[in-house]
Amino acid sequence: MLKHVLDVLELLDRPQTSGKLLADHLRGVLEAAGGGPAGDAGPEITVTRVEGAKGGTDFVKVVVPGRGGRRAGGEAPTLGVLGRLGGVGARPERTGIVSDADGAVAALSAAAKLLDMYGRGDVLDGDVIVSTHVCPDAPTRPHDPVPFMDSPVSILDCNREEIDEAMDAVVSIDTTKGNRLLNHRGIALSPTVKEGWILRVSDSLLGVLETVTGEAAHVLPITTQDITPYGNGVHHINSIMQPCVATAAPVVGLALTAQSAVAGCATGASHESDIAAAGRFAIETAKEYGRGVVRFHDQDEFARLVELYGPMTRLQSTEGAVED
Repeated sequence: MLKHVLDVLELLDRPQTSGKLLADHLRGVLEAAGGGPAGDAGPEITVTRVEGAKGGTDFVKVVVPGRGGRRAGGEAPTLGVLGRLGGVGARPERTGIVSDADGAVAALSAAAKLLDMYGRGDVLDGDVIVSTHVCPDAPTRPHDPVPFMDSPVSILDCNREEIDEAMDAVVSIDTTKGNRLLNHRGIALSPTVKEGWILRVSDSLLGVLETVTGEAAHVLPITTQDITPYGNGVHHINSIMQPCVATAAPVVGLALTAQSAVAGCATGASHESDIAAAGRFAIETAKEYGRGVVRFHDQDEFARLVELYGPMTRLQSTEGAVED
């Protein structure tokens, strides 16, 4: 995984980076690995350019089919892996790749590893859909306790482009260093969120986390504010939980964290080994989720909560939110 992280970092850390550059790299990884089983339609790699009020960005989407996935006519569940960020660079204000890029690097590295595995014949049970976006010149904005990266497009645009109806569960990877809530360098898992409910942390996902890090699991605390749409006038830890606004699938956040509060627009703040751990978490979750070993939430318990207390989908409503 570390090799893929270094390759992706090299491609993203330049003013000329683009979705096409990363897509070409991913296609090269698949081809170099052998291309996959003969006669198979194979993975899909697409790039979509989206323009916003503050510029544009390239959304990169990779679909890696599984042997028992829905694209093959099977019933194995589909995992979504999203790299959330404002931008990989803040030019001309900052020179170089920013801390906020870690989510994109982890997602694209995981995609490269999945394509490498697929090309060599290590096909997972379920389909995996990886999506993120590439922008080398995103704006910044003030945030407490340290400045945030802004995005050239709105969070609603990101959700529209990155969330796929085929996703049965979502891992949202995001740099989450600009806070004083989790003082640990590495990666941390959030509780599962589904349809406005903050559920208990998945035991099986905690097991995956501890396996890939070799450490006791760290959990990212989230609040009701964090799972409401951006632009509604309340504080959010960052965009890590925003996918839960746009899907009924269970969502977990995988946070890249630090011991000190680090600005998202800071350069020289990315730790390759931590990004590799995040990528490995995504890969191992895809393996185990596709074969039915990992569960994001207890379906019976969720149904009981809704029966007792009613739906919480109103927290997913974007009414009153501004596309910023």
